[in-house]
Amino acid sequence: MKRLISLAVLAVAIAAVAAGCGSSKSGSGTTTTTATTTSQGGGTFKVGLSTDTGGLNDRSFNHLAYVGLQRAGKELGVQTRVVTAASPADYIPNLTALARQHYDLIIGVGFTEINAMKAVAKNFPNSHFAIVDVSNADEGGLKNVEGLLFKEQEAGYLAGYAAGLAARDRGGNTVSSVGGMKQPPVDRYIAGYQAGAKAAFPGVQTLNGYSQDFEKQALCKEVALNQIAAGSVVVFQVAGGCGLGALDAAKGKSVWGVGVDADQSYLGDYILTSALKRVDTSVFDAIKDAKEGDFKGGTDAIYGLDVNGVGIGKFSPKTPKGIPAKVAQVKQQIASGKIKNIPTTVK
Repeated sequence: MKRLISLAVLAVAIAAVAAGCGSSKSGSGTTTTTATTTSQGGGTFKVGLSTDTGGLNDRSFNHLAYVGLQRAGKELGVQTRVVTAASPADYIPNLTALARQHYDLIIGVGFTEINAMKAVAKNFPNSHFAIVDVSNADEGGLKNVEGLLFKEQEAGYLAGYAAGLAARDRGGNTVSSVGGMKQPPVDRYIAGYQAGAKAAFPGVQTLNGYSQDFEKQALCKEVALNQIAAGSVVVFQVAGGCGLGALDAAKGKSVWGVGVDADQSYLGDYILTSALKRVDTSVFDAIKDAKEGDFKGGTDAIYGLDVNGVGIGKFSPKTPKGIPAKVAQVKQQIASGKIKNIPTTVK
């Protein structure tokens, strides 16, 4: 009897994965939905996560959102599913599919899903949604959408302060940043980075460029190489998976690299530090609130240094002496409000 039950469960699981991993051809391209379904404790609360085209292996914010989803599956006993897009044209179909399947909370990851989320949330007013990096106001103030926002400028300021000190120690006078696309969360990072670098090293020059992509590493690498040729001795990547190319350029030219979102110190000791954004925490919190009947639609959850929502990553073992301690002091000054009005837009 136990063997028959096990076989039945296995058959259901295989069918579910097959259905979730299928793709359908359309005039706009191929819609790819990769399903990862986890049931914990027999719970019936279902959460769907829609990544942007960077996918779960971007080693950045999509990956962090997935980490938060996995944590919710384990600790809160919710059922989880992930859908990924092959192109931006897939965002609306993917979000719509989750809504039609009556997921209790549907989370979009990234600013690029803003229009898709707005359209689908309007079509399914009784469904609950949350979206990373987009404010509720930008979603039209919909009561069924919660914005998950971050004070990236604070993390950027810390990374920039470290970069300015490191540049001065190396005898250089230029630091740079490589953005993916010109979007508010990207520019908040960069504006903070530039302000922090100038606070630490008033004579520093700042360079900035955009790859216009969040995936193709070669594009970010080209931007970074041009910046290094122009004198940059510290390169900050703000471009998701594409940004790994910028860091590779820093490694190849023996200059400092600065990671983003996740702690990217694992790439090597040429990573000075990383500007952190705790997307995993925001996703977990949104799920927990919704499961407990406290869905915060129509509002924004904002994560800054004061609630450990952003931060600074590990420092390279080769970091010049004194830099981590100075950055720690600046971190406390931001959290306490002593340092405020950090820029959020790039000039």
